[in-house]
Amino acid sequence: MAAIELRDVTKSFGSVTALDGLDLEIREGEVFGFLGPNGAGKSTTIDILLDYVRPTSGEARVFGYDTQETPTAIRERVGILPDGYGALGRMTGREQLEFTIEARRGREDPDAILERVGLAGDGDRQVNTYSKGMAQRLMLGMALVGDPELLILDEPTTGLDPAGARMMREIVDEAVDRGATVFFSSHILGQVEAVADRVGILYEGDLVAVDSIDNLRHTSGATGGVTVTLDAVPEQLDGAITGIDGVNSVTVDTDDSGQPVVDATCTAPAKGNVVKACFDVGADVRDVDTREASLEDLFVSYTGGDA
Repeated sequence: MAAIELRDVTKSFGSVTALDGLDLEIREGEVFGFLGPNGAGKSTTIDILLDYVRPTSGEARVFGYDTQETPTAIRERVGILPDGYGALGRMTGREQLEFTIEARRGREDPDAILERVGLAGDGDRQVNTYSKGMAQRLMLGMALVGDPELLILDEPTTGLDPAGARMMREIVDEAVDRGATVFFSSHILGQVEAVADRVGILYEGDLVAVDSIDNLRHTSGATGGVTVTLDAVPEQLDGAITGIDGVNSVTVDTDDSGQPVVDATCTAPAKGNVVKACFDVGADVRDVDTREASLEDLFVSYTGGDA
């Protein structure tokens, strides 16, 4: 059974179309990263999954349940870390967790959760005195109550320092180890690349790409590169490399030992041709280092650079 199914989902707000015929299926046990510029429709998608808003047309299901017909059954199986929340009130952090544990009929120790999310020692403070990063940690702890089968994380690293971002990745890994599914939206591409099995790229309400990062690299034409260390740079080398299909730019520099280094930004198929061009013009190739297109490169290739 799929954890999440969206079939031809469209959502309009007046004259604005937030989602336009969205089709998406996320497998149980998968970590799925949902990417897109601000306003692309990511949060609207999450709101539809939780029945906070109704689609204009189309169908959404979570673990086989229709989101409009059985939202309570869905919410009982889902932990949610929302984006854009305000102050949580005058309760202390511990009281907020105790309330959540009781509401979800959980058995967790609130102090154990506070420690897990890096708030040990802050449980007796009122939540409205927490920093944004502390509030984000507490909301994550609340999302974990009851060991939900699906974690929905909307911009989960907002306000977190590097230690908090690392903690978030560890919690995602732990959720997957116990068989949970993780669906998260983010604009911090490095965080997505570190944990996601697959990614979807949403742009102006359309899902323009969905696949593993490796497969997207092969199909997108996004540029990585190759760096070739030489004994010397023949005069004709620059022209030979820039004329190769798939090469975007070429720079020549020296490494720490003073040896010439040619760096070409190019698509994956062009990398071998760059090295071949070095041999063809008579250069003595000392070393070759390649790099993959980053997730940011892929994102730019599908959205035209919007963020």
